[in-house]
Parts: sequence; structure tokens; C-alpha cells
Amino acid sequence: MMWMCIAVFLLWVRTGGCTEKANTSDLIEYTAADFYEKLHSGKMMFIYFEHQVSPTVSLFLLELEKSADALQDYGVLVGKVNCNKELVHTYCTEERMLHTAFLFRSGKEFLGFDLDTVFDVNSIVSEVLFAILREEVKYVHTDADLMAMEKTARGKKDIVLGYVRSLGTQEHRSMMETAYVYGSKYQFILITGGPVLKHLGVNELSHSSGVWFLHCRVHSGLVTPMTFERCPLTRMRKPLSTLSLHSFLQLMEAPLVSEVYDDPSSVQAPQFPFQQTPQVFLFSRPPTEHLDLDTATALAWRLRGLALLVLVHRQNPAVKTPDEYNVAYRLPEKSSEVKYLTLHNLDEVLELFINQEKEVEDEEEDEDEGVEDLPFGTLDDEIASSVYENRGNLLDMDSITHLTSDSFHAAVAESSLTVALFYLKWDAVSMAFLSSFIEVAERLADSEVQMSTVDCGEWTDLCAAQPSSSLQIPFQPITAFPSVLLLRPQESAQHYRGMLGTEALHRFIMLSRPASPVLLSTQEEVMSYLQEVSHLELAGYRPARVLGLFKTQTHAGVRVFTETAKSLRGEVLTGLLTDGLAEKWAAEHIVDLPAVLVFPSWRTHTRPSKLPVSTSAEDMLSHINTALLHPLPELTVDNLPSFLSLGKALLLLFVGKEEDEIGRRQNQALVEEMRGVVELGEGTMERYLACWIHLGRTPAGMSVLGSYLGSMPPLPALVLTHLPSGGEIYQYPPNSPLVAPSVLQWLQRIEDGTESPAGMLGEDSWPPAVDFYDFLKVMDMQESDASLEQTPQEEEELDEEEVNAKEDVVVEEATDSSSSSPNTHSEL
Repeated sequence: MMWMCIAVFLLWVRTGGCTEKANTSDLIEYTAADFYEKLHSGKMMFIYFEHQVSPTVSLFLLELEKSADALQDYGVLVGKVNCNKELVHTYCTEERMLHTAFLFRSGKEFLGFDLDTVFDVNSIVSEVLFAILREEVKYVHTDADLMAMEKTARGKKDIVLGYVRSLGTQEHRSMMETAYVYGSKYQFILITGGPVLKHLGVNELSHSSGVWFLHCRVHSGLVTPMTFERCPLTRMRKPLSTLSLHSFLQLMEAPLVSEVYDDPSSVQAPQFPFQQTPQVFLFSRPPTEHLDLDTATALAWRLRGLALLVLVHRQNPAVKTPDEYNVAYRLPEKSSEVKYLTLHNLDEVLELFINQEKEVEDEEEDEDEGVEDLPFGTLDDEIASSVYENRGNLLDMDSITHLTSDSFHAAVAESSLTVALFYLKWDAVSMAFLSSFIEVAERLADSEVQMSTVDCGEWTDLCAAQPSSSLQIPFQPITAFPSVLLLRPQESAQHYRGMLGTEALHRFIMLSRPASPVLLSTQEEVMSYLQEVSHLELAGYRPARVLGLFKTQTHAGVRVFTETAKSLRGEVLTGLLTDGLAEKWAAEHIVDLPAVLVFPSWRTHTRPSKLPVSTSAEDMLSHINTALLHPLPELTVDNLPSFLSLGKALLLLFVGKEEDEIGRRQNQALVEEMRGVVELGEGTMERYLACWIHLGRTPAGMSVLGSYLGSMPPLPALVLTHLPSGGEIYQYPPNSPLVAPSVLQWLQRIEDGTESPAGMLGEDSWPPAVDFYDFLKVMDMQESDASLEQTPQEEEELDEEEVNAKEDVVVEEATDSSSSSPNTHSEL
């Protein structure tokens, strides 16, 4: 009972029971004095001595911080000592310590770990626990080694043998965490391959980890003592995880055979921790009671890990099962239902559950293959996995309105702004984004914005309808999922093309709520428009602003500016000034009317960029976007797509995370030097977009840089990539000082063709995740074809019989039937 309590507690911690603690954890930085104090106290410590920070070290420190809570549960303190601030002799003075983390035990160094072996949370926790348990967890290579271990354990301990593909994985961590809890009760053995796998019946090329329970201790549940030469094996049939391993060990401790004197229908279903385990009932009579118990014991050994065996004594009048049945069973998903059978031998009972297990495994394999066959199987693997893992968490849809073909027009007409998400339930990206969409809806619950959804798998007539159709919808057919449209009465739909996240969508909606452009008639309105954001509920957002100045509202340029403003809606706030107010602003900023003033969000002062009024909305939009562009923007995950859409080559500087004020100044000097490149290059730099990535604020940049060059170079790193002319990637010489004239000379060598590329961009293509099928049209065409071919007798049969057309709905049939005249469905 004590072991179960300890194990349940640790599992609760692992699965989120201590969420509050996990969210507030920070990596502890020890001073030299603190380190020596903890060391001499005898506490177990896992410490990294930081000398200089590289991308590899930065990633390690992030994972080290995450591991602090997990290792604390096992009595291990986790932290670092900054050798630039504190001097710890030996560990802060030798170069070999740069890429090593240390485990201290009993006041002295216990083991050192190369950073290549402790690269994430799983590897850190598993390797540290493996080191702590090195005397308790054994390793065997051959079957002879395993046989010797069984001989030593016989009559004393059962053995838990785990096979993991490699050390440092999630499976390795699960084995070590379980060994920490149950190490004094069982003998744990860990293998990563070798001849012993043949004895276990495992193909070494298999990608599956596994666990086996070796019954080496004499169990009180056995009627006769074990006479096996080898300890009996029971394989764990679930994927290796801490939770499944704990449940498996509890199942191994269950009584081999339970005896009852009630009818199987009256026997209680298995309780925790066996609630997911089937029950098998055999029946016994007084004349053959001993023989029946031996038979039940033999079958129980064969069903070990598959089912719990219960022997029912028929002499009790409470047993109502007819004599014709000799076996019964109950499945966990149908805990109240007992099925009765008449079988002739024990093999038939065993096959019953082995076949069920194979069917489940085959179904899982089919599901996996089905996912791989989907066009987005490899594209959205992480998203699909996340959606699958959270499939049991039902979303609260109360804050959104579900639109149908019938309710669409009325809903849009009743609201000044309707935000509609068009999605498919079987599209992983759609379902992942749906939760973000609901978060935005909850934020806007008290506003006039109506957040709504359209399930295009159900309302295909709405999603696929043409604007000229009888539905008269204000948008083109939906062809990509998910899609978000902003709808206003009597206006065309506005597409949201930003990031599929809560903050980006919320910002876009907030910036889309004001009129575009806003007609400003007083000086106070203009100043409020330029400075105040509270009335727009834009706290935390700093939008760019564009003002159009015209002599009159009837000026030809007003129409062009208004059209441009609609294109900028959701990204920029636009205002319109006319008459005397426009003349006053023109005089203050020394421009001739008509004119456009652009106030970028990144500019701290109030001096705007001044633009003439173009003759077309396309030209004006291009000029405004150029004026809004930062001369040296910082790239982030959010803004990268918009910068790539410019079609310019990226002159991209990668800088690392600053550890102190000196590092911050160094990064600032590098960015200033890049600004000097832009200014010194003048016209020659127009074909490039000079930009930079701060790897501390945008850690994803590390993966980008590594993929560009094939490995992580020293920082800072300057690369030229995304060239319109090809996929070459060039790296500025790492050993050369980064100064503006040298960078321009390097760019010139690239243009002259004398510089060799350092890498090439990949050829990945990113098609739409899911094609759209108009299922209503397919059904209509099938229905039309069927009506032409049916005889009167067949029509009568169809009236009496439900037709399942699920398997027949295929796109090819819709193509073949295009010549028929489909009926029109008003609803699905």
C-alpha cells in the first residue's frame, strides 16, 4: 500500500498535479558560497558551471530549467554557477568543463555528463536517475547474463526488464522513474539491444520499446511451487510510459486466481488500478474442485497481463448461469455486460483475448497508416498529434454562434461585425485553431463583435457556393482551411491572412473595428486618433497610422485612398482629413495637398513619412507599405511571413541572448553596424531586406540558422538567403569583423559570382492541408443517377430500406456524373 501511494503521488506530479509549482520554477543560480554550502550538506546536486553562452549552451540551460521540478521530486537540486561572476576552483578554471554538467553526491563529484548526452528534459532526468540507480538497475547483454540474474533473483525478487531503443529518451526516463519508486521491491534490468532480445522474441530492428515481468519470486497465489527452469515471462502490451508501467506492475501483483460464490453478473467489475483489464470466469463444481483450480491456475498464467481470472463455484444457489456455459467474460468498456460461452479447451479461451488484442493492434496500425496517407500527414504531424492527445478535452462553444445556410444571412445582417471561422472537423489545423478562436470569442464576449463558425463538412452548399448563386453570399468559395472572414452588412468579406494564434487574430479584429478610413473633422479628434488607444480596446497594441489629406471630400484621390484604406484594414489605422483641417496639417508638415502622412508603429517621434497621392490604389498601397517598413526590422515568428512576401533577399543577422549589460551593448553595436550597412549601401541595398533575429526572444531562430548552414555556427552570424534568383545561402566569414564596408564588399563578391555558397534552401512545398469536397453535390449526382437506373420495384425496396451511402461518396463518381442535372438541397 505504501508503494502504491508513493507511485501515485509521483505519477500525479508528472501528469500535472503540481502545475502551479511547475509554472513558477526558475533555474537557480548559485553563488560559490551557496554551492559549497549545499555540497558539504551532503545534498545531491546537478550543476552546470557556465563559462560562455553559445546556442548549444542556451538550449541546454532552457532544458535544465525545465528539469528542475522533475528532479526535485527525487531529492536532486538543479542549478548553475556563473563562472563569470563566481569562481569555483577546478570547475571554473578548466576548459574541459565547458561542455560538461556534474552530479554531486555525498559532498563530492559523482559523475560528469557531456552536454551531448543531456540535451533535453527527458535525457537529463533519465541520465541523472540512471546514475543514481547505477547499483540498483543492472544491464545484461546475452541470454546467459539474463539467466544468471534470474538464478540470483529466484525466490527473492521478481525482475522488471525494460528494452529501450536508446538512452535519454522518454521511454528511458519512464523506466528510471519507475525504478526509483519500485527499486527495492523489484530487480530492474535495462537493455538497449543485444542477443538477449532473441530470447524475448524481439526483432532488434523493431522501433518499439518493451517491458517484461519475470516472475522469479514464489507467489502465494500459486497452488504448486514453480518448477520452471526459467522465470515465467509476462510482456507489457501497452506502449512504455510511466503511467502504463505503474499500472502493469500493479496488475502483476493481482491475485493469480480469484474465487467467488456469486453469479458473474453479480461480481463487481475490476476496480482501480485494474479497471481497464478484462475478466474471465471459469466454473467449478465440488467433485472436481481441485482439478478446476489447477486448470484455472494454468489458464491464469497464460492470460497474465491480458485478463484477470475468476473461478466461480457453482454449488452456491446464487450462481444462475446455465450449465451449458463453461466460460464467461467481461470487457472493460462494457463493465456491466457479461458474455457467456461454451468452449472445449483452454486454447480457445486464450485465442479469444489474443485475437481481440491483435484486432486492436491492427486497428491502430490502420489508423496510423491512414494518417500517413493523408496529404497533410507529414506537414502537420505535431499539430495532428496535439489534436489527437487533446481529443478528450471538449471545447466550450457557448461563446460562438454556429452558422448554417439558413441562418447565415440573418446573422450577418444583425451584427455590425461578424467574424466567421470556416473549418473542417477532420482537419488537424482547423481543430487546433478552433481553440484559439474560442479564446478570442471569450475576450470579445461583451463587445458587438459576433464570433461564429461554419462547419464546411456539414454546410458544403454555403462554403462552396458562388457569389452569383441563389445564396448571394459576399465571398468567394472557401478552398483553404481554416479560413477566417470578417463580414459586415452590405459589404464584401474581408480575409484574415495572419498567424493562426489568439493574439494575432485578436489584434486584427480590434484594428478592423473602426471605420477605414475614419473621417476626422476636428484637431482634437486627430490628436486623439494619433495618441489614444483606450477607446479601441487596444491596450498592449501599438498600431501604425496613416492619414490622408485632401482639399475636399469630392477630390478624385479620396476614392483611391479609401480603397487603399480598406486593403489596410486590420493592419493599420487610417484617417481622412479634408477642407481647412487638411490644409492646416499640410502647412505644419510642409507638404502640398493632396498628401498622405504615414506614422509607423516603430517610430518613437511624431514626424511622419510624407507621400504623394498615387493614381491607383495598388501604387498607393505599395508606397505606404514601404514607408511602414522598418529600415532594419527584427524578425519574429509572427512577422516573418509578411517580410518573405516582399520577395527580397534576406540579409539576416543572428545575435545570441545577452547574459549581462556587456552582452546587451555588444548586440546593440552589431545592430547599429547593420544599420550602417543600409545607410552606406544606399541604392544598392534596395534589393535586400536587412534584418536581424534575437535568438533569446525568438529561439526558433536557432533551428532556422542550423538548417541554413547544416550546423550551428558561432554567433554573431550573418547570412544572405532567400535570393529571388535561386536557393543559395551565403555566410559572412565568421572570423572577419562585422563592419559595414566589409559587408558591402562581401555582397559585391556574391553578385560577381566569386563567393561560394555555404548551403542551399530545401525544396519543401506547402500545399493546402485539405482539399474541399462538395459532398452535397456528390450526393445529388448519385441520387440523380440512381433515380434514372432504378426500376419501380427497386424504388419500393429503397422506400423500405435505409441506404448507407457513406462508402460510396467519392470524388471520381462526382466527376463521372457531371452531365446529370442535380437536384438542389436546401439543407443537409
